[in-house]
Amino acid sequence: MKYYSINITTNTIGTYQKVTKLLNVVPMDETIDFSMWNYQVVVNDEEERFDFVNVFIDLVEPNFERLKTLGIEKDDIIIGLVYEYDEQCSMEFNSQEMKRLGESGISFNIDCIRQKK
Repeated sequence: MKYYSINITTNTIGTYQKVTKLLNVVPMDETIDFSMWNYQVVVNDEEERFDFVNVFIDLVEPNFERLKTLGIEKDDIIIGLVYEYDEQCSMEFNSQEMKRLGESGISFNIDCIRQKK
């Protein structure tokens, strides 16, 4: 399984709700913690590749200025991938995605977790 996410530090319930309205997507679970807004897409290994870098950057890039008015800077945004694997953890990212991610100023995090048998 792969868990793709975009996390935005929000610090308050008001900012959290404004980010939800601005980005127009439903976050994972707003009842847990309003300090971190989290949107996640879960993909099985058998499913077609999910272009998470471009999808998530397309979500926030047009809204950078509006996010800034909420007190959210680019370094408050993290795109992440958690990959559960059995035998080998192997990933590949194309240069265009990595270039776009670098130019966006958004951080990128990868966690690989070996599934217990």
